[in-house]
Amino acid sequence: MNKEAEDTARKKPQTGARPMISIRGLYKRFGENRVLNGFEMDLFQGENLVVMGKSGSGKSVMIKCLVGLMKPDEGRIEVMGKDIATLNQEDLDELRADIGFLFQGSALYDSMTVRENLEFPMRRHRKKLNLEGDTMPLVLEALENVGLAHAIDLMPEELSGGMKRRVALARTLILRPKIILYDEPTSGLDPITAKEIIQLMRSIQQKYGTSSLIITHDVDCARVISERMILLVDGINYAEGTYEELVRSSDPKVEAFFKK
Repeated sequence: MNKEAEDTARKKPQTGARPMISIRGLYKRFGENRVLNGFEMDLFQGENLVVMGKSGSGKSVMIKCLVGLMKPDEGRIEVMGKDIATLNQEDLDELRADIGFLFQGSALYDSMTVRENLEFPMRRHRKKLNLEGDTMPLVLEALENVGLAHAIDLMPEELSGGMKRRVALARTLILRPKIILYDEPTSGLDPITAKEIIQLMRSIQQKYGTSSLIITHDVDCARVISERMILLVDGINYAEGTYEELVRSSDPKVEAFFKK
């Protein structure tokens, strides 16, 4: 790595705040294939952090380790000050209630209406939401936040790809998460709809102050949404900085991400 890329990689936000997510020395291999090779990352309060990497670079593995769905070979992961490795299942489930997910395929339940899809996670977390009566006000609020209150009684098959992504985001918001993990949020969408989703993500961050980790290979998405970026190469955080800093890099591995 040349000096310019090294300087970029060392760049950190000027903040004394404790990270919402802290990953140190993360290693994971499958047989002879070492996917993560000492990956490190901090996500700070209210930040939009983009992680970019080629297919098979370890982005999905990192996310699974982050939420306790996969155990790393080595490394330490703290989420809101809690060491993932030390949590029992009950504590892990409680922590996950503060983490929202937007899956690449939206992951709506085909047999449920939009309203029922949003009500489903509330059944498990009534205590957190302090729910005693009708869930309709929360459902409507979440749908209004994504501009889809009129679709409350529709089935997923009646929705466009962009509408499905919005409903999935509304379902994520309904639990009022402190952290949102976006997995390829614009994948499979046309350019206009992708821009709408990106603007919606920015609006949600500003309204709720969420800390967002965005996994994407969409350079336009990264340019618009990111406040900071990490490039995942060879299992490590190879380069780190703002979009403007990284796009100016002369390092060949960094340049490869931004070539059209």
